[in-house]
Amino acid sequence: MFRIAQSYYLYLLLLIPMFSMLLVYFIVWRNKAFNRFGEKTVINQLMPELSNGKLVLKFILIMIAWAFLVIAVSDPQTGSKIEKVQRKGIDLMIALDVSNSMLAQDIRPSRLERAKQAISRLIDQLEGDRIGIIVFAGKAYTQLPITTDYAAAKLFLSTISTNSVPVQGTAIADAISLASNSFGESNHNKAIVIITDGEDFQGDVLEETEKAVKSKITIYTIGMGLPEGAPIPVMNGNVQTGYKKDREGNVIISKLDETLLQKVSSLGNGLYVRANNSEAGLDKIFEDINKIQKTEIESRQFSDYEDRYQYFIAACLIFLIFELFVFDKKNQWFNRFKPFNS
Repeated sequence: MFRIAQSYYLYLLLLIPMFSMLLVYFIVWRNKAFNRFGEKTVINQLMPELSNGKLVLKFILIMIAWAFLVIAVSDPQTGSKIEKVQRKGIDLMIALDVSNSMLAQDIRPSRLERAKQAISRLIDQLEGDRIGIIVFAGKAYTQLPITTDYAAAKLFLSTISTNSVPVQGTAIADAISLASNSFGESNHNKAIVIITDGEDFQGDVLEETEKAVKSKITIYTIGMGLPEGAPIPVMNGNVQTGYKKDREGNVIISKLDETLLQKVSSLGNGLYVRANNSEAGLDKIFEDINKIQKTEIESRQFSDYEDRYQYFIAACLIFLIFELFVFDKKNQWFNRFKPFNS
């Protein structure tokens, strides 16, 4: 198995076309300069040792040496040892509400930001489990397919905002359906964590929950928000310009719908937790998730890699040595050395 450990150094290879253009420019400039002194045949007689061909050959050798040097700096490696690693865990899908109501600030700094912080802490606690992220508002979309790459999970999590889904709403039913299908045909223990303010006005949430339960999926819910609710900020970039209003000009208050979320978690054999300003609720749910029996979910092969840059360094030196024996001018000593002439 072959890989490049520091692949960004390969961008230095882009200097080769630039150097090539400079060489062409130099040759054209030199030829024009010679033409100002006289005819080409006369110049060749006056300067018989001049050779454009050798100049090009030297340049090619140097560029090949440069290419080998760049590859060497990029740290080429080959796999030398293969080990089998087994993981045990569960499959976990996080369904995060990104509707505008999640911008409400009854939970600081906002419902959405607090939920993202809690998910980030949850990822830090995972060991062997697979995790995926779904975002939903008026529709549900896969933000991150299920994976054991926790660094990628945190990266994708950081990009989530209310702009992640173009259609507004709170389609919890779509989120449950998409999360259930995201597990695929695996026989691992599975769980879905729904993080939302619960203001759902579309789809049959309980019906989708029943379907998930039949597939042996446990569903947990976290209510983001306080019962008294809060206005929904209107943002222009990172600047708040006011609060969302209805057609009559009244400020809309987004309130947590606990009833629906409690029904979903109860039907889904999970837990419901209401977030507040001291905790987001994922710790309690994670404790319960850890009680779920973990199964072997992955058997991957990892390779120990050994550096192979020394071979490319050697090739670079060989081409540089060749270049030293190519002279800009026709060498008189070599001209006298004619072993095939009698």
